[in-house]
Amino acid sequence: MKVGLLSFAHTHALSYAALLRDMEDVELLTSDPDAPEATSSAWPRGRDLARELGVDYADTYEEVFAWGPDAVIVAAENARHRHLVELAAQHGVDVLCEKPLATTLEDAEAMIKACQSAGTRLAVAHPVRFSPAYAAARATVRAGHLGRILSVRGANYGRLEDAARTWFADPALAGGGALMDHTVHIADLLDDLLGGARATEVYAQSNTLLRPDHAAETAGLVTIAYDSDTHVTIDCSWSQPAHHPQWGNVEVQIVGEKATVEFAAFSQNVSGYDERNRRATVHPWGTDLDERLLTAFLHGVDDEGIDLADGESGLRTLRIVLAGYASADSGQPAPVA
Repeated sequence: MKVGLLSFAHTHALSYAALLRDMEDVELLTSDPDAPEATSSAWPRGRDLARELGVDYADTYEEVFAWGPDAVIVAAENARHRHLVELAAQHGVDVLCEKPLATTLEDAEAMIKACQSAGTRLAVAHPVRFSPAYAAARATVRAGHLGRILSVRGANYGRLEDAARTWFADPALAGGGALMDHTVHIADLLDDLLGGARATEVYAQSNTLLRPDHAAETAGLVTIAYDSDTHVTIDCSWSQPAHHPQWGNVEVQIVGEKATVEFAAFSQNVSGYDERNRRATVHPWGTDLDERLLTAFLHGVDDEGIDLADGESGLRTLRIVLAGYASADSGQPAPVA
């Protein structure tokens, strides 16, 4: 199977490249023509990064499609997703697009339409769906052990990648800041978990207190009302200390009429202290969520039956985020379009 990786902009692109490189049934070709010319040597992009990763490289995206890929993965900056997804659709190639699907409703709807017209698959990269902890919580909810879901409290906190990937804090390329970057993971889980319930209204607040030098918000709190009378709060922040050994986490508490379930998606690790280097350490041992995401995209779902988010799901998640921005700007609740 031939797979193209379009852009190294997103941090997940490095993981995807390494995983695809080592898959026996995959031929990989990468391309990153939009890489900044003056990329730091500590954080290479383009051909330099491909050489470091030991993967084949093409100078243009057109060369990747001329190569004849069976599928492509779009890992470009958020605002550049549409062009690459439409390019894949024009060539009749299935595409896995990094989250969020887009930064505007116009772009997201155009991407969905392009893939529908071409008869190609459009999936959105939400790896937390493939966490064993989420799978267990989902099975408990689906079995009815919690009863009706009353509320959900979620937290997605991480570290701002301003040194490695400065575009994350550039609203023009990212579509926003922490609210855009971190609301989507939990909103996507809810899209899968709540069985067809739809968000109707969002109230959000955000600020730049953690990094006043940034134009993009670095912290936010989002409250979502669903038509199932479920209420959700999401802490979406770049609040992890710069020198913390773990990048971040996704934590969710689901409160039902009969019981409450809590899970943390990235807690399969051993933590300790490195006396020689005088710093804390974290050593993950659990499931590689990116690997399960790629396997589901390329080969189909596993026995647990959790599939990737599709374009329509990605659009519903984007509507929640954009309503959050509208609310943060106005100071009032905003309807979900």
